[in-house]
Amino acid sequence: MTTKPSETNRKTSKIVALGIISLLMFSMLSVTGVINAGRMGGGGGGMGGGGGGMGGGGGGGGGSGSTVIDPPPGQAFKDPVTLTDLNEDPSIAEYNLEAKVSTVNVNGVQASLMTYNGQYPGPTILVKQGDTLRIHFKNSLPETTDTNILGFVKGVTNVHTHGFHVSPEEPADAAHIHIMPGETYDYEYDTSMHPAGTLSFYHNHIHGLTAEQYWAGLVGCLVTADESSVLAGYETHIMVVKDITLSGNTPEPYSSTMDYMKGKEGSIVMVNGQVNPVLSMRPGQVQRWRILNACNARFLKLNLQQHGLQIIGTDGGLLDKPYPISEILLAPGERIDVLVKAIQSTGSYKLRSLPHDRGCGSTLQTVTLMTVSVKGTPVSGSIPTVINPDAERWSMDTSSLPKRNLVLSMMRGRGYINGMDFDVNPYTIMSTVGTYEVWTVSVQGGMDHPFHFHVNHAQVLSVNGGDAAYASLYIGSPALKDTILIPKWGSVTLLVQVSDYTGMTMFHCHIVEHEDIGMMGMWHIMPGDMGMDTMFSPAMTQ
Repeated sequence: MTTKPSETNRKTSKIVALGIISLLMFSMLSVTGVINAGRMGGGGGGMGGGGGGMGGGGGGGGGSGSTVIDPPPGQAFKDPVTLTDLNEDPSIAEYNLEAKVSTVNVNGVQASLMTYNGQYPGPTILVKQGDTLRIHFKNSLPETTDTNILGFVKGVTNVHTHGFHVSPEEPADAAHIHIMPGETYDYEYDTSMHPAGTLSFYHNHIHGLTAEQYWAGLVGCLVTADESSVLAGYETHIMVVKDITLSGNTPEPYSSTMDYMKGKEGSIVMVNGQVNPVLSMRPGQVQRWRILNACNARFLKLNLQQHGLQIIGTDGGLLDKPYPISEILLAPGERIDVLVKAIQSTGSYKLRSLPHDRGCGSTLQTVTLMTVSVKGTPVSGSIPTVINPDAERWSMDTSSLPKRNLVLSMMRGRGYINGMDFDVNPYTIMSTVGTYEVWTVSVQGGMDHPFHFHVNHAQVLSVNGGDAAYASLYIGSPALKDTILIPKWGSVTLLVQVSDYTGMTMFHCHIVEHEDIGMMGMWHIMPGDMGMDTMFSPAMTQ
């Protein structure tokens, strides 16, 4: 089970070749002193698109009308299945994971979906900080020569560990490899530098196929255990929120460029594959909920009727203390960790997603996600005042740090970063490990974009535009982020920690359809002894 990955499995996608070409191009431009970040135009149309540049409105603002999705209470809440560790060594976590098409009950329909190990969502993988994590992966998706409307051959897949602070190189989080139907691959990760107490997740990451496979079900949680005992006594649940629209008994297909421009929002919204499950709480009880927005394009504005939420953790782990909030916006790919204290009044209370206008004619829906049934003998639960005393805001003089400006835009069916289409010429950032950088990410258009970068984490320095409560939480707490909402016609400035690992990785919009149509760039993290700060000036990305 611990065999070295074979050469057959070491199939590299075209992004590596594109990245190398881009790096060579940037090197030559640096020597001649004619670097142009491409923000003012160019970028090419890619596969059927036009130039990117500063255009790209992304469909403009405004929703397509307010509606309500309010299904009746369903079955008792169930957590995702947890995978069984195959290794008795306490320092090794070892699992089998298989991507395959399985029959899944979706709101009473026996649907044919893509799954991990036959589960929808996929099973939860558990690790402790410092473990060696081994995932023996098999691609059992159907072999085919069919292509999607973007021209990519279906059935190829891989596994990306989203939010996991590990190496981007093989055999760890190498998001560029291609695993063909029938092939296997042995992933191995050193988790010693990844924060404890985090909710990460895993999903497919084949460029051009990411949206379709993710839409069809390829996602599961990856939990790194807490080190502190402060949360040990709380009943804890994992909640994977995912939506889908069925066409017969299969996922609604991608049939037009507009599907990719808008991103898919499903007509069926589920928690752990259940429609409006019922979670029981006793009056006064405190529970811990770890929530992942696993939707392709649906934003969640979470609110629990007559209850507050105490935010205790985000993408990169636990916060210093609870942050009380009545509702919280959760963009695709983001996670939150919350404590919820049931009120003393018995009854049923809805966990809802309230309307949020993300632009591009998005549906302004109020969606009942789950029903909380408060009943039984009251208890006297309490919320701790301290969660993680080691969590703190990074304090430093940022004036001399490398500055990066990244502009996200869309035009003519394609997505761009600084005017560059990933399929034509990916925009590339060169960074040195062991440093910090300041990235300002802005949206030139009328659509919100959740911006995700692999391997590392960042703290939010400032937010221009968008949801005020969202900005307040992330500016005012020591939250570590790997996915952050960039508001339409707005910007977010991040303090990015480039730590521990070198190699080629990427950053992109996590409306995964946008990633597939070009809104993705390459991030080359280099050893500190290469002197690359001189060869590749921070001005390259201005």
